[in-house]
Amino acid sequence: MSSSMESSYLPATTESLAQAQEAKDASESISILYRVIQDPSSSADALRTKEVAITNLTNYLTKENRAEELRNLLTQLRPFFAVIPKAKTAKIVRGIIDAVAKIPGTSDLQISLCKEMVEWTRAEKRTFLRQRVEARLAALLLENQEYTEALTLLTSLIKEVRRLDDKLLLVDIDLLESKLHFSLRNLPKAKASLTAARTAANAIYVPPAQQGTIDLQSGILHAEEKDYKTAYSYFFEAFEAFSALEDPKAIFSLKYMLLCKIMVNQADDVAGIISSKAGLKYLGPDVDAMKAVADAYSKRSLKYFETALRDYKSQLEEDPIVHRHLSSLYDTLLEQNLCRLIEPYSRVEIAHIAEMIELPIDHVEKKLSQMILDKKFAGTLDQGAGCLIIFEDSKTEEIFPATLETISNVGKVVDSLYVRSAKIMA
Repeated sequence: MSSSMESSYLPATTESLAQAQEAKDASESISILYRVIQDPSSSADALRTKEVAITNLTNYLTKENRAEELRNLLTQLRPFFAVIPKAKTAKIVRGIIDAVAKIPGTSDLQISLCKEMVEWTRAEKRTFLRQRVEARLAALLLENQEYTEALTLLTSLIKEVRRLDDKLLLVDIDLLESKLHFSLRNLPKAKASLTAARTAANAIYVPPAQQGTIDLQSGILHAEEKDYKTAYSYFFEAFEAFSALEDPKAIFSLKYMLLCKIMVNQADDVAGIISSKAGLKYLGPDVDAMKAVADAYSKRSLKYFETALRDYKSQLEEDPIVHRHLSSLYDTLLEQNLCRLIEPYSRVEIAHIAEMIELPIDHVEKKLSQMILDKKFAGTLDQGAGCLIIFEDSKTEEIFPATLETISNVGKVVDSLYVRSAKIMA
């Protein structure tokens, strides 16, 4: 074999793979593996060795954060895909796309890579692989908040997959559609898509990770409807599934479990869940954030609540699900604090209340007017004097409703007697 040929490729053998593993650094290993892949031999052993070389090369490139090279690798491997079975092609393509996803800050690259692969699979008439890459593309578009494009893609994909009755993929797509409609604040459609995903999942064996994702989405939708007890049970199921798989989504399930406990006025249970065997495994900023919120809620302290929101901004405010529920919790806490402060007074300056609660005057005034309109207490705002006037609750005598009920019953008796007498007279 000539030296020029030796520099261009290495024979696809286990010795070449061993040589790549024994290389002094990652760059040399990558270079050797590239040369192994270029071996033109298409014998069964060579093809098998090349598959291992591709897997190893993908791992090295991922560790080195070379996302662009992974993208180019997919293009370089197209002639190789023509000589291996379609199922193996699908496995390699999805493996490389997953590898790119592990590299931080590559969402735009992943989207363009998926679009490229969709075009290639369409040209090669590889329907099975195309549908899976399109589902992955829709998930990436959803993450990137490109909702219109994601919805268009999913709508056509669902029709196609339903026709083929590919249940496993259908579960994935229905779940994606549910998440998409939830992001667009269309709760009825989000629930309908989730029901469709559950129906498809009941007909087949669903991997634990996917079942956990279904439970997580169910919990999110129930929490949105303020059914926190049911939501908690779904989040608990999801947490157990993800925890067993050591999936990073476990921390989100735990976080939402703690959120549900706070929302149903059981903030004292939070410390117990965190200190349990399962909870201790996930100690970190996310759990600390929920603990700080639970402490603030237990103490009914707005100051501690705002401190928690400020200290754990990325864990609380930047998580749309937690942020939405904490906003309503903040309102509840603010109302409870204001009611407690105004209780001793019949007339009090708004500035004094604002000073005691440590909030801006206009913010307090706006909240008080809202509470009066919502009939949280009886009173009025004297804006000229900058005062709040609280009226005493006029207690209704218990005899009044009873009297009304008696008169109503007497009326019914008189009516029935009149009907009977009319019949007799006739």
